Amino acid sequence: MKASELRALTKSELELRLKELKAELFNLRFRKVTENMNLTHRFKEIKRDIARIKTLLRENELGIRTIAGGKNG
Repeated sequence: MKASELRALTKSELELRLKELKAELFNLRFRKVTENMNLTHRFKEIKRDIARIKTLLRENELGIRTIAGGKNG
């Protein structure tokens, strides 16, 4: 997901997306151990999306950039 797409989300939507990505990463790690899988490129994508979301949340916390949706919380 692109950073510009993430900036259009509200804080609660970002936090929800972060939870979903962390769960997906956990499931991929579990599947990697238990079965032969060809989705290794997905690990990198998920980790980058998690980093982007955390960066946007931190920027909002520091007042560098506000999150869409008007209110910061």
